Amino acid sequence: MIKKIILWLIVIIVVVWAALFWYESRKPDGPVQKVTASDQEIERGRYLTLAGDCAACHTASDGAPMAGGYPVDTPFGTIYSSNITPSADFGIGRWTKDDFYRAVTEGISPPSRNLYPAMPYTSYKGLTREDSDAIYSYLMSRPAVDVAPPANTLPFPLNQRMAMMGWNLLFFSDKPLPDSSQGSSPDWLRGRYLVNVLEHCAECHTPRGMMGQMDLDNIMKGGSLGKFNAPDITPDALAARGWTTEDLHQFFMTGIAPQGSAYSDMHPVIYLSSQHLTSEDNKAIATYLLGDNPPAAVPAKVATGNAQGRQIYLETCSGCHAYDGAGKPHVAVAMKGNSTLRDTDSSNLITVILEGLPEQQFPNNESMQSMPGFAGKLDDQQISNLVNFLRVEWGGQPADVIPEEIKAHRDK
Repeated sequence: MIKKIILWLIVIIVVVWAALFWYESRKPDGPVQKVTASDQEIERGRYLTLAGDCAACHTASDGAPMAGGYPVDTPFGTIYSSNITPSADFGIGRWTKDDFYRAVTEGISPPSRNLYPAMPYTSYKGLTREDSDAIYSYLMSRPAVDVAPPANTLPFPLNQRMAMMGWNLLFFSDKPLPDSSQGSSPDWLRGRYLVNVLEHCAECHTPRGMMGQMDLDNIMKGGSLGKFNAPDITPDALAARGWTTEDLHQFFMTGIAPQGSAYSDMHPVIYLSSQHLTSEDNKAIATYLLGDNPPAAVPAKVATGNAQGRQIYLETCSGCHAYDGAGKPHVAVAMKGNSTLRDTDSSNLITVILEGLPEQQFPNNESMQSMPGFAGKLDDQQISNLVNFLRVEWGGQPADVIPEEIKAHRDK
């Protein structure tokens, strides 16, 4: 009797799994959509697509715009972005406006395919229908690119999209994200929509739980991006690193401010998204992040770093960053007042020293030269001395980075 019960349970599980697998694996088979939209609607959609930072993830480094294939590395494996050109068989060419809105705000693409939350529907859920329709009209006006993205590399059972049904039941809500600052002005309200929805800043700047869900009790308090971290961007943390509303506004417009330049995953946010927004919208973003009554920016503390680290700095860093940490225009950012040095978390500083940075272009024909990595030139003790020197000399932070911490970053 027990064997029969077990057998029937196995049969039921297999049948349910097969039904769900079929349900998830179906592809859109509706007619190719013909979208008629005014030039004004398409231009509005273009602007909103820039504000949504769609190109950063939906364009591979060697691929056509919006044709997908960009690898998103997660703790669970690599997810490749989808093709969102009007391709009938590989993109959204058979999607209706309703299909698009549901995919963007609920994470379900037609006819019934669950998306992974690497596509930030957990933030886009707040997108207005009007804005969604405008983005759809713009994307459907672009050239179709008939290219299929690579297959995701996720282990079983995560490679079964049906598992997202359970994830959504546990972690997805249609409620707005919690506010990370306080305010009520028109700029603050516009900034909240841009930050929490279109620019989906919380997706990177919020810590995540073991199942990949955002920890909404710690909204905007920093998150991991692999080797780099997205820093805490709550008002007090920004002010503690010297940020003002004016400096943030400049940063989003140009990628460069007195606190340093954008790098790692933040660089494409500036280059592909925020630099193209109006000055008013970038001011609104800065206003929301710090609030209508921002805390006063904390002046940078100046102290004396360790002698060993100073010597290493003079020998390896001062040629670009200057002996006094003033930096050089068009070459390297200043160490004085640098936000990365002033961060209580030393991870990004360590990673930059180990890995280096590529040459980076910025708006207004500005650029920063490439920075070499020193992982093969300096040992753990030397990098520890250098990091502690920089943090004390110009960051106002304690000299508490030990060689074992450097080794842990090497092993990432």
